[in-house]
Amino acid sequence: MSIEIRRVQPGDEPLFRRIAPDVFDHAIDPENLARYLAARGHHLVVAIADGEIVGQVAAMVHFHPDGSRSELFIDEIAVTPALQRQGIARRMLEAMLDIGRELGCQEAWLGTEPDNLPAKGLYARRSRSADPFVMHAFTL
Repeated sequence: MSIEIRRVQPGDEPLFRRIAPDVFDHAIDPENLARYLAARGHHLVVAIADGEIVGQVAAMVHFHPDGSRSELFIDEIAVTPALQRQGIARRMLEAMLDIGRELGCQEAWLGTEPDNLPAKGLYARRSRSADPFVMHAFTL
């Protein structure tokens, strides 16, 4: 099976007609998808097999107000369970890091749950050592 890694742009919405299980947390909302793709600084890379999206990486560029740097925040990486552990996430992550470099980002970062061993394995091969991190979520 051939896997295409593709950067999604406005106008690519028809790609989202077929999505494998567990690639996104929820069903794709066409209005939110169009808004995401049109938003400056939002980026999406997908993996496609036989016309079906089987993986995705979503990221945003964060610009610091003092102009000291810009960084790529990788919000989510997912591959349908049936195709995990085949290098798809690694290929999508590399494509997203290339986008960050193209945009002049000096750093990329992401977080994961402490017990997500497959994700930690993927990131450890590519990143500096993991930093201690505490996250606080606010309900709005």
